[in-house]
Amino acid sequence: MTIDPQSIVTMLQPLLDVLGCRVVSEADCEGSDILLTIEGRVVAIVRPPALHGALDRLIDSVEREIGTAVTDMDREHKQLAIRLLDDRGAFILRRAVEDVADAMGVSRITVYNYLNAIHR
Repeated sequence: MTIDPQSIVTMLQPLLDVLGCRVVSEADCEGSDILLTIEGRVVAIVRPPALHGALDRLIDSVEREIGTAVTDMDREHKQLAIRLLDDRGAFILRRAVEDVADAMGVSRITVYNYLNAIHR
């Protein structure tokens, strides 16, 4: 099988974009980078995103999925957004409840109420 590294990267690029990853050169490769190999051949080196900004990226991905900014969401969509963020592990991050509440324009209590409703 002939492997065209560029076509592999092109095929994966939408996934890498959503995950916040980027392709790096072999010269820039670091220990935390992920080597994508096919049949023992490295076809791309992917750098995962830094943890800094992870919550913002999660909020952005939820906004894209729902199709509107969290500030413009109605109650039902905000509850869905909280569920999606919770499913993606957003609330294990320190201050996530406060930051999500600020982004949505609601109180921390509202976010906690939505989370409690999810976990009942």
